[in-house]
Amino acid sequence: MIALALYAVATAAYIWRFVRRDQPGRHVPTLLLVAAVLVHTFVIGMQSVQVGAAPFAGRSGAVSTFVWMLALVYLYTEISTEELAIGVFIAPLLTALQIIPAFTAAAEEHPALLDNPLFAVHVASVLLAYASFALAFVVALTYVLLFRELKRRTPGVFFSRLPSLQVLDAMNMRAVTVGWACLTLGLIVGTWWVTQARLYAADDPHVRAMSLLDPTILVACLSWMVYTLLLVGRRTRGWGGRRAAWLSALGFGLVLLNFLLVGYFFSRSHGFV
Repeated sequence: MIALALYAVATAAYIWRFVRRDQPGRHVPTLLLVAAVLVHTFVIGMQSVQVGAAPFAGRSGAVSTFVWMLALVYLYTEISTEELAIGVFIAPLLTALQIIPAFTAAAEEHPALLDNPLFAVHVASVLLAYASFALAFVVALTYVLLFRELKRRTPGVFFSRLPSLQVLDAMNMRAVTVGWACLTLGLIVGTWWVTQARLYAADDPHVRAMSLLDPTILVACLSWMVYTLLLVGRRTRGWGGRRAAWLSALGFGLVLLNFLLVGYFFSRSHGFV
């Protein structure tokens, strides 16, 4: 709950700075977000000690870890680029998603089947990929908002507060590239882990359901194909700007569908708890 409260306060600070554009105290939102991440890190560490493993096997744990990784990815981007405006879109997303683990079980049982380093690498890679794609989506959204404002030839709030279209396009592609690499690693390691799991846990219903026919795996592969199309199109056809932004939005739509709906209600292989 403390982490959620800090994320909410950081959201208010980012909104305040976006509206007022005050230079004094311009780093207050960043410091508040850093404080939220530090508290969140402590919570994840305590839960890891409690269950004896990284607490992302359960659904609430996966969401909590995703929020933590997204906050870290965004903070790195903000500090390295010195662009604070994107935080007004990221911080509310962090706060909204953190509500899920804040009001569910603090730590969930860790099945023995998941006591495998390959599983940890698989989940960490996929969650980091999803966090990068979330950042790419937000950057793509701001790109579209700024482009429409410039197209109307009536520069307003976004023109005066957001980075240039070129900067946003570069940020989008950088986040997509990192996310694609992590998702590729996660899918490869996940396939390797399933191959091993079928040798010693072939009767487990989750293991038996792990195939391309499972909704979670199918949608993850579709997401990978969308981002692969974006990267290949960027390199061979020069796709960028609005086309890259819309493909980023489509890819993240699939990610969000998989993470919050398919994984919760339709997956037969990933509902371990």
